[in-house]
Amino acid sequence: MKKILFTGGGSAGHVVPNIALIDELLSTGEADLFYMGTDGIEKRLLADKKLPYYQIDCPKLIRGGGMYGLKRNFGIPIAFLRARKTALSHLKELRPDLVFSKGGYVALPVISAARKLRIPCLSHESDFSAGLSNRLSARKCEYVFTSFPETAESIPHGKYSGAPIRKGIFKSTKKDARKTFSIPMNEKVLLIFGGGSGSAVINDAVRKYLRLLTKDYTILHVCGKGNVIQSNVKRYRQYEFIADMGAAYACADLVISRAGSGTVFEILALKKPAIFIPLEGQTRGDQIENATYFEKKGLCHVLRQKDLDRLPTAIKTAFFDKEMQERLAKTEFGQGNENILREIRKILNR
Repeated sequence: MKKILFTGGGSAGHVVPNIALIDELLSTGEADLFYMGTDGIEKRLLADKKLPYYQIDCPKLIRGGGMYGLKRNFGIPIAFLRARKTALSHLKELRPDLVFSKGGYVALPVISAARKLRIPCLSHESDFSAGLSNRLSARKCEYVFTSFPETAESIPHGKYSGAPIRKGIFKSTKKDARKTFSIPMNEKVLLIFGGGSGSAVINDAVRKYLRLLTKDYTILHVCGKGNVIQSNVKRYRQYEFIADMGAAYACADLVISRAGSGTVFEILALKKPAIFIPLEGQTRGDQIENATYFEKKGLCHVLRQKDLDRLPTAIKTAFFDKEMQERLAKTEFGQGNENILREIRKILNR
């Protein structure tokens, strides 16, 4: 049986697309699957897949933070070499036929080690602008697949594939989802979430206008672990986490979320009207680029964090934007799973 080692992590956006591919490969049983990552979010998200897991410690570039961040970055070269040595040891033991990377700081030492052992590597870049890990490892990969067509033209060995998307999000119907959440079919539903751990600024904005918003809408609010508050406001449902996001999406008439690429492409694939609130100041600006790209195509609305006082008005505007809904119905941005799996199989069948 052929062996595929998946890697990538540091955030859910570097793991969930891997899981979309892993689920399809597990369903066919065509290869033995393994994962290499840190003792972080990737390990938690992969736990129920029960894949053999190879753990390494990887250095992460600190963006900002002044002199404190600069001092911490001084140790990256030594930490990288240590991580690469550990990855080499695991790869020599496993001897996979292919390494598939979803990027993030976790993946770089793994790709580097695989290259040394002449193990074929594929990678995927979700964002409009390639992240540091994929930029540094691109020439070591046979292909770097991309979610955006333009990204493939800007990175060595780039190849447009579309985004890997979990098939489970397409399984629920609106009728069944409304039953699941006990919401009548005639109610207007907002699904609001701020990423894997929630977003304090989005949570605060929603709760600031809660009584005003619930006059017109039922709200499903995924606020993150430890962020549920005491509330007696009718038509307001709080959740730390929703396991079946397919049902949550199906239930919603409008989605309000961050603009991580995985989330954006899931919402587009489901053709759901959305308001994206890009994360700012803590990243390289990838979420702003992702959201702006689709806003220019008329496929979403964008609300910047500094404008969250406009949330009720922005919701009403997006909710009744018929032109956006018509464009969404015609959009061709969909799943890239099969395009990627086709190339994986080509390598395995050499």
